[in-house]
Amino acid sequence: MVVRESTSSDVVVVGAGMVAHRFVESLLRSDAASPTVTVIGEEARAPYDRVALTSSFSGATDEDLALDTGILADERVRFLGDDRVVGIDRSRRTVRTASGVVHSYGTLVLATGSYAMRPAVDGAELPGCFVYRTLDDVAAIRDFVARRAERLGRPLRGTVIGGGLLGLEAAGALQGLDVACTVVQSSDRLMSAQLDLAGGTILRRLIEMKGIDVRTNARTTRLDPDASGAVAALQFQDGSMHATDIVVFTVGVRPQDTLARHAQLAVHPSGGVLIDSRCRTADEHILAIGEVANFEGRAVGLVAPGYAMAEVAATRLLGGDATFPGFDDSTKLKLSGVDVASFGDAMAVTPNALDVVYTDPVNGVYKKLVLSDDAKTLLGGILVGDASAYGSLRPLVGAPLGGDPAAYLMPEGGVALPDDELPADAVVCSCSNVTAGRIRDAVHSDGCADAASVKACTKAGATCGSCLFTVKKIVGQELTKLGQATSDALCEHFAMSRRQLFDAVRVSELSTFSAIIARFGTGRGCDVCKPALASILAVLVGDHVLDGENAALQDTNDHVMANMQKDGTYSVVPRMPGGEVTPAGLIAIGSIAESYGLYTKITGGQRIDMFGARLEQLPQIWRELVDAGFESGQAYGKALRTVKSCVGSTWCRYGVLDAVGMAVRLELRYRGLRSPHKLKVGVSGCARECAEARSKDVGVIATETGWNMYVGGNGGFSPRHAELLASGLDDDGLIRAIDRFFMYYIRTADRLQRTAGWCAELDGGLDGLRAVIFEDSLGVCDDLDAAMSRHVDRYEDEWAATLRDPAKLRRFESFVNATDTPDPSLAYVAERGQVRPATAEERADGAVRIAGTTLEVRR
Repeated sequence: MVVRESTSSDVVVVGAGMVAHRFVESLLRSDAASPTVTVIGEEARAPYDRVALTSSFSGATDEDLALDTGILADERVRFLGDDRVVGIDRSRRTVRTASGVVHSYGTLVLATGSYAMRPAVDGAELPGCFVYRTLDDVAAIRDFVARRAERLGRPLRGTVIGGGLLGLEAAGALQGLDVACTVVQSSDRLMSAQLDLAGGTILRRLIEMKGIDVRTNARTTRLDPDASGAVAALQFQDGSMHATDIVVFTVGVRPQDTLARHAQLAVHPSGGVLIDSRCRTADEHILAIGEVANFEGRAVGLVAPGYAMAEVAATRLLGGDATFPGFDDSTKLKLSGVDVASFGDAMAVTPNALDVVYTDPVNGVYKKLVLSDDAKTLLGGILVGDASAYGSLRPLVGAPLGGDPAAYLMPEGGVALPDDELPADAVVCSCSNVTAGRIRDAVHSDGCADAASVKACTKAGATCGSCLFTVKKIVGQELTKLGQATSDALCEHFAMSRRQLFDAVRVSELSTFSAIIARFGTGRGCDVCKPALASILAVLVGDHVLDGENAALQDTNDHVMANMQKDGTYSVVPRMPGGEVTPAGLIAIGSIAESYGLYTKITGGQRIDMFGARLEQLPQIWRELVDAGFESGQAYGKALRTVKSCVGSTWCRYGVLDAVGMAVRLELRYRGLRSPHKLKVGVSGCARECAEARSKDVGVIATETGWNMYVGGNGGFSPRHAELLASGLDDDGLIRAIDRFFMYYIRTADRLQRTAGWCAELDGGLDGLRAVIFEDSLGVCDDLDAAMSRHVDRYEDEWAATLRDPAKLRRFESFVNATDTPDPSLAYVAERGQVRPATAEERADGAVRIAGTTLEVRR
């Protein structure tokens, strides 16, 4: 052996990932005398954020992902990148690298992490097959997609094998590269390690709604090349073939424990260096942390337990007392438009555990809490479609909920959420093991006055960011106790409120999320600020919701401009202004519904909803509807939904004014108007109120002296009657008042705030609102009028525009290699002359219609 160099350090760390970085950081921030540290990493770059790897596909640079470079630049630290440790001599306490350097150590820390697996099938090493683990993997995937798409002269078809957390993020990344993507999962559901069957079913629908196809119970047995030698197809266990141009394997990871095996350290049969609660291996001078470490028979590929091990190891080396408490398997999916979280005993394996479940398949929401047998202690949970309660619930695992469990599950306004403070020992940030008590100390002792400063001080929220809402809430509570003002920032990426951000975008005239966050924000954005900015840009810029980079900001249903239903199909809702429709229009809708086998229903908003359309059928159906004179009813968006009306004076002997004519005029004026929440309007032709106008955001009721205008009503879990804003208005005066009301609300309301809540919080209440709208007390009425005029002038039907754009139409392919093939998982039964989705029992019985076949009617 040729030794080129020899060095000596108190501590040598093998591996330069996130866990190694956290270990070194923990050593250096101690008040005790820190040892000298040598960090040896295989990659040529310094440690970076693997959790945010997918963001590199949406514009994040290597610098954006880099962890704090000041840690490795410390004079006590020596960082050696682009080298690999190839041997450990335990007797001499040295390690040798591939470059021939020998390093002596007092303590050796193994933080070698894990490696991405490939399935043991023929063709898994073909060109075009990738794993998804490092920045180099990301660069290779991006380069391959660009080169192959250019050679083939078309967008690529991609396949992700493995439907876990990383697989879904990889699918989103491929979709961001304009690759039509299919996720292949061997089990019966996505994220099977974190979700039960019901949660996995809802998640599948959400993923498919994003235009990503999903195949479950599908095992790949072979990959075949094309004439150039690159991967071109997969064969499944059932013999079927699937065409593809690129494959990404996300089938799991294995601990990178080769070094430990060669050094004859104790290793678990399933992989991973065996450690005790102090992170010690069988050799007292060698520690193991992160994904390479196996504790009590488990090696887990999550960053949070790795960070906990890093803290324990550092504390022990510095003479402190700490033990690893075990694995926290809490996870949160980071995919735009898809909200998923799992924590604690999500599968309810605790004896006598109880489940509390809320499910809303129509809106793609599934929530489950697992409780102790006395229904008091939270053990775990699953949140799909709406994970907003994750930050509040995960810290309470093992503690009493302190209120009705339903309060955490029901939609906003359902049940009052307990406002109790978290216990001091409740872990708010599982990634960095930061408790609620530590966050309070940061406010009181360290002078932190917002979530960003708490994050810098404690590392809470610095990794995955899912706890930031809870961090912000705790900070607000503590500042209130101190008599200080609290922040109304939109999220951690924007210090402004939604209202301030709206004005900033309007004045700056910026038109893309990347430009706005570069100027007014920080980081890469999140599932709070992205949809909020999508709504703001829709009002101020008015581009199509699927245009450019802003298409990735939209909420779930906007991605395909349809509402997903419980069986994964979609509803089609053409606009019928004021509920008015001609006989020819009714015939056209009936013909279309019959042709495509759709279930039809007249909705409470006085229009016809057609259910059961498959993704690939949506453009065909809408082409026929547009040709028949219909346009999108925008039932999928945070926008104007309907203007409901009675027949008014046109037909009714009690009618005072033309309610239908006014309803049609209002709906055609405000169609396509995006807002913080959905908007509904009602117009009644007399005081008998047949249109139920006072349950709407804007209610209009005819009187002998003109129109009365009511505002701030809604139905739902917390119904509220609208209140009278003005009376005796003529037609033009009514429209001018509604214009200003809507635009003032859109500019100043909080994210997802209904008009009812907004009106209740306005300074001066309704009197203040009247002064703004009718007296121009703020001097903004000309601006509000002009803004509404711009909206009316530039309105374009979203579906008509989509049908003219081949690039947008590619979002609606169901199976990339067989676009006319219906989803075989869809099954229906006949009921009252129409069809509905079959239940599980009916599927098992066999008396159903499979999509694309003739209906067998039970007699």
